[in-house]
Amino acid sequence: MLLSLGAFFFSFFSLFCAVRAKSSTGNSVLVVLQPNLKRDNFTIFFDNLEKRGYDLTFRAPKADTPLILQYDVPSFSHIILFAPDTKSFSQDITPQTLVAALNAGTNLIIALSPTQSPIFTLASEFSLILPPPGTPLISHFPARDTPPSVIPVPVPPDHPLLTPNTAPVWFSGIPFAHLNNPLLVPILHAPAESFASDTDSDSGAEVLFEAAERGGEGLWAGRSLGIVTGFQTRDNNARVTWVGGIELFSDAYANKLLPSGARSGNEQFALDIASWTFQESLVLRIDSTTHHLINETAPREHYTINEDIVFEAHISRYDHKRGWSPYSGLDDLQVEFTMLDPHIRTALLSVSGKSGLYRTSFRVPDRHGVFKFVVDHRRRGWTTLKASTMVPVVPPRHDGYPRFLSAAWPYYVGAISTSVGFLIFAALWLAGDDKEERKKGKGTKTE
Repeated sequence: MLLSLGAFFFSFFSLFCAVRAKSSTGNSVLVVLQPNLKRDNFTIFFDNLEKRGYDLTFRAPKADTPLILQYDVPSFSHIILFAPDTKSFSQDITPQTLVAALNAGTNLIIALSPTQSPIFTLASEFSLILPPPGTPLISHFPARDTPPSVIPVPVPPDHPLLTPNTAPVWFSGIPFAHLNNPLLVPILHAPAESFASDTDSDSGAEVLFEAAERGGEGLWAGRSLGIVTGFQTRDNNARVTWVGGIELFSDAYANKLLPSGARSGNEQFALDIASWTFQESLVLRIDSTTHHLINETAPREHYTINEDIVFEAHISRYDHKRGWSPYSGLDDLQVEFTMLDPHIRTALLSVSGKSGLYRTSFRVPDRHGVFKFVVDHRRRGWTTLKASTMVPVVPPRHDGYPRFLSAAWPYYVGAISTSVGFLIFAALWLAGDDKEERKKGKGTKTE
């Protein structure tokens, strides 16, 4: 009886964990795996995803089903494209359909290799410049017993989307240069002493340097190159991560010891970039916004110029363990009160003791029209916070103006003094008595 009851609760718990989405956008994942790559080579990575609640579906690059898009609707929340050497894909896997899926909210992880493939043409759409085919990243440092193309790369200790103090990761693949695009999220750079070359010897670097100078793309060397880079779309916050080598996700690199003798950080690093790409980490949203006059609580349909108003926003952050929860960690949030151009731009500060609540107050400009409260928070690696609320601003009613204006007192005094002087003069003129004129009038009548 106890065994059957325990089995029931275990089954229920397993079903609950499987149903609950670990990502803020869904838990269905399509893995496109080329035939010469076996699933068993990436069991650590795939098992970690399944443990977090993701439902993985595998297909070959040339397979017809399952489709990426059906009637322009994504069939999966996320896509992992592990087909770096594939020359031809099925009709539903093209650069155009991948961009369409991204625009529809699907997140992508794309692995590359030194072999040129149709995916090479897609990289330029994301402001990435790839080196010539067949030029992997090479480094002779540090001293190790691996080929120069298998490099231990240090992980940034304070990157916001990576676990702090992650051990260096083994990498083998190609680097890429970044164009000036604010939507790019550099995650891992090439080591300073590395370079891209078509041979393992240093002689190939000189040839590549001369070719790069003629092409105007600069030297393919150093930390200016990226080997893992993210990209987040402007409108729907969909994410795509470009990885220069698929071996970074492999079991062999996850279990491979570093030159120092410690275990590599490939397992944790791969899970971190998957967590960011699938929108588990650095995901924010605006739950609600409200506005009202000071000392009031209900919003008004319109406001009058020079009134003091309060604007509030409730912000939440997603966590794969707890789901959505109030978040007060933003210190650079702003709100604009705009009509065509911002008339007021002020900081939205978190309210002490009220988690997730941000508040500010300001005076309405002395200009009537249709204004908007605009929150537009864009930080690299974080989802965009954008909210807009329209509200009219009107001049005072006919009985809303002050009876007397302090600035007009000189005019008031001038008008009153003129009126008083005129009344005094009129009174004296009308009430005055001229005796000499009266006597002269009487003398004329006697004669």
